[in-house]
This record gives sequence, C-alpha cells and structure tokens, in this order.
Amino acid sequence: MELSTLDYSIIIFFFLTTLLIGIIVSKRSGKSASEYFLSGRSMPWWLLGFSMVATTFSTDTPNLVTDIVRQDGVAGNWVWWAFLLTGLLTVFIYARLWRRSNVNTDMEFYELRYSGKPARFLRIFRSVYLGVIFNILAMSGVTLAAIKIGQVMLGLSAIETVGYAAVVTVIFSALGGFKGVVYSDFLLFFVAMAGAVGAAYYCVNLPEVNGLENLVAHPNVKDKLSLVPDFDNKEALISLLVIPLAIQWWSSWYPGAEPGGGGYIAQRMLASKNENHAIGATFFFNIMHYAIRPWPWIIVALASLVVFPDLASIQEAFPDVTQDKLGHDLAYSAMLTKLPSGLLGIVVASLISAYMSTISTHLNWGASYIVNDVYKQFVNKDATEKAQVNMGRIATVILMALSTLLALALTNAVQIFKYILMFGAGTGLIFILRWFWWRINAWSEISAMFSSGIISILISVPYINGVLFGSDAVDGIFPSWFQFPLVVLITTIIWVAVTFLTKPDDDDILFKFYSRIQPGGPGWRHILKKAKKENIEISEKQEKWMVPSGILAMLLGCALVYGVLFSMGSWIYGNITQAIILTTLSILAGFLLAKVWRRLGKNLVS
Repeated sequence: MELSTLDYSIIIFFFLTTLLIGIIVSKRSGKSASEYFLSGRSMPWWLLGFSMVATTFSTDTPNLVTDIVRQDGVAGNWVWWAFLLTGLLTVFIYARLWRRSNVNTDMEFYELRYSGKPARFLRIFRSVYLGVIFNILAMSGVTLAAIKIGQVMLGLSAIETVGYAAVVTVIFSALGGFKGVVYSDFLLFFVAMAGAVGAAYYCVNLPEVNGLENLVAHPNVKDKLSLVPDFDNKEALISLLVIPLAIQWWSSWYPGAEPGGGGYIAQRMLASKNENHAIGATFFFNIMHYAIRPWPWIIVALASLVVFPDLASIQEAFPDVTQDKLGHDLAYSAMLTKLPSGLLGIVVASLISAYMSTISTHLNWGASYIVNDVYKQFVNKDATEKAQVNMGRIATVILMALSTLLALALTNAVQIFKYILMFGAGTGLIFILRWFWWRINAWSEISAMFSSGIISILISVPYINGVLFGSDAVDGIFPSWFQFPLVVLITTIIWVAVTFLTKPDDDDILFKFYSRIQPGGPGWRHILKKAKKENIEISEKQEKWMVPSGILAMLLGCALVYGVLFSMGSWIYGNITQAIILTTLSILAGFLLAKVWRRLGKNLVS
C-alpha cells in the first residue's frame, strides 16, 4: 500500500497544526505546576468532555474491539460496555465530590481522607504503582497498536514506528502540558471520528462485502451479530455478560473507568471550572464513548470477517508482519489498506491523532503523579514552580521511553486489557465506599492492592492455574470463568477483615474531610455523633436525598445510553421494529433523566 501526495499532505498538515498548538500554549503552561497539570482549574465542560472522548479514542481501541468481535461477536463488547455503570456513577455522584476536594491529583486525596504514615505510604506507592507501572502498561498497549498499523499500512518496522511516533508525541506533550493536550484533543476528536466513520462507510461498500444488507446476511458474520451472548452457551454468557455486569464494573480498576472516578478522568474533573462543569464533562464523555463511537469500529470488524476470515488470510495478505504481532486485532489495520487516496490520508491522520491524544494524556497524567506526589513531597519540598514544570517534562520523556520498550515485547491488545483488569480486581469497591464510609482507612486500600496483585500473579502460574481452573485434559476445582470472581472474592474478604482489625483514622482528619466534601449518607453518622459529643462544629449541608437521586440518575442514564447504543445497532441490522421500540425507550429515559438532573443541579455549587 502506498500513500499518495494528497494523503501525505493531509498527514503533514495535521502534524503541523497539532505541534503549533503545543508551541502556542507552551509559554503559559510552563508558568506553574497548576497550569502545566490542571490548566489553572478553568476548563469548561464541553472542552473537557471532548478531551475525555479523544483520550479514550486510542489506536489500540479499534484493534481491541476488532479482536473481540472477531472472536466473541458483538456481544463480547460487554467486557467494556459494563463500565458504563461506574462511568455514570462517577457522573452523578463522584464528579461533584472530586471537584470539592480541590486536590491537585487523585493521589493527593489520600492525605485528605486518611491519616498518618499509612496515608503517606499509600500516596507515594500508588503514585508509582499507577502513574508509572500501570501507566506504562496502558501506553504500551496503545503503542503496540501503532506498531501494527505501521507494519500493515506504512510498511514500517516496529523500531521505526515507535521512533517516529514517540519523538513527535513526547515533544508535543512536554511543551504544551495539560492545556496543550486538551486544546489539541478538541481537534483530534473530529479528525478521529471522521476517519472512523469514513472507514466504516467505505469498508461496507467494498466489492467483497457489497453493502450493509449483504454484510449482516453473510455466513461469516451472522453468528457474530447478537448484542447479548448466546443463553445456551453457559460459559460465554457468564464470562461475557454476567461477570461484567454483576462484578467487574464495581470491583475492578481500569484506566478511564475507575470506580468512583480517578486517573485522567479525575484530572479533568479537577481542572473544571466548578461542579456543574465536572458533571457535564463526564456525562458527555460517557454518552459519546459508549453510545455513539463503538459502531464504526464494529462495522469494520464485521466486514473484516468477510475479507479476512481467519489469521491465515491476514498473514497471506501481509507476509512481512512478524509472527509475534499476528493476531485478530490486526484485521482493523488490514481493512484500512483498502481505502482510496484522500480518505486513506484522513484515516491515517485519525489514527495518528488517536495515538497522540491518548499518549499525551497518559504522559501528562503520569508526570503529575511523579511531580506532585513524589518529587515535591519526598525529594524537594521547596521546589519552585519552574523546577516542578521541568521535572514534569523530564518525567514525560522517561515514561515515553519505558512504554515504547515494553510495547516491542507485546503481542495483542486483549493481552494487556485482561492483565490490567485482573491485576486491579477486588479494589474497586473501596474506591466507591471510601467517600461514604468513615471506617475505611489506608490499610484497607494497601491490603486490597497487594492481595489483588499477589493473587493475580499466583493464579497466572500454569501449575496453580491448571489445578484451580483445569486444562484441556483435566477439570479444575473451579470452572474457567471463575478466575476473576475468585480474585475479587479473596481480595474483598482480606480488605474488609483488615479494615476492622486496624485502627480507624484520626478524628481530626475525618472531621475535616466531611466538612470539606459533604458526602452525606449513613456511613458518617458515627463521626457526626462523635463531633457533636465533643462539641466540634462540622458543616452539614448535604441533602439526604442527593445520593439516592444520584443513583436514580445513574440508572436512567444507563437506560438512555444503552438504549441509544442498541437502537443504533438495530437500525444498522435492519431490525426496524426493535429499533423503534429502543429509540422510544431511550427518549423516555432521557426525559426522566432531565427531570432528576434539574433537581440535582439546583443543589450544586455554581
């Protein structure tokens, strides 16, 4: 495949525009750490919302969706669709709490909520654990996708791809800081969406596919179209639908879908003008991320089953692809090689934009932990604003280098996705409850974090895994689908036990936390009674119905977003009656949600 002069012109124009944004905002971004990492807490909801969507529109996401659809069908996407529940819980309950905290990073939250040396240890350990280790894992998955795109579409080696991509992205990220990331995300979103929709439209109309009607009727595709797993296949039903909806969404930590908010989503909420803007940004993100954006990727994935029905056909078409990078996720890039000049340039530019948006966000987010929660706290407490910005830029370069090295050793997008899910299993419930239950302390999180990691490593050992979950020849103690629930169950038992076996946090910390955050709920009655007994005044403005109304809004939001997602699928499949019913239900859910939201909005800080 060769790019035309028009294609190169589109790509070069995109590159220059993005770099120009970074250069223009670099002077202001370098004034202070707050500007470099939070843009002075002055961002509007719509700009932050677009940034969240663009950030999660990474190069590995279409590859991941393609891998899932080709192996488990469209219903396999429930493994990430289920995260909508925690996303909307963040929108209607946790967004306002994060904005009230007024911390610089979600790691700083630990010393606001917990007390003593355990809180300090947790802050620095989680900063390294998430900001460096998990962050590098996530970025390596994105870079792996870039490597596969480079091999298939541009004929570049893995070293060449990471070299070009890393240099351009790290320069842009180091210069512009958070403001540069958010401003460029606005542009990147529209480029990425144009590329995704254009690719889907063209791939459906390839001669081999011959239109949408023929696609959904093709024998390679018909058994992949269902929006829910086959109820007769017990293992698929449990692993693809029951576990994600019943356990995974609240129990597992995953970048961009953290229970209770966190990571780069929290960074954007903290950068918003106020609580209303934090809520608006996260709600816009969840609608776009789950309801609107998946279908162009799904359509290309389904079309790939017609053009490249198996791995052998992909290998035959692209013999230069190395064996260690051959997987079903490669089918997305393979389909894009069919695009005509002009559209091809837009799509390549969209993939580059997706890569730059995601990586630049992760770099700035990870660097914020290193600077605010490690360097400033434990290395140089008197660091000037300029020194903090310079350290942020150095951290950006180091994180980029480490993630590219790891990407060279990976094989497919699902590999890294499943690893991150398993390693964070069982910790999510703490992130949800720590705002509303005074008894949770730093030791609760420490025990959950270590037990989850250790258990995940142990069950990954082939012998232990074979004994517990069986192999091709031998049955295990538990069914194979029980791996994730087992980690959650053991981790939860451990952290709950540790919570009651260790001392509560200091009263002063708990009094101050409640006064600032105003979480409300029965989980704080003990602290309020204690404060009253000791004649300590604690501000208590939180309406009792705010949390129940937030949960109701979350459920209505789920009905709205899932309704839009599945009604779009029904329209695409040609199931008109089902599409009309789902569309009507979506409109009704949206109407009811608007009424609940208005009630919530009256009590938010403006």
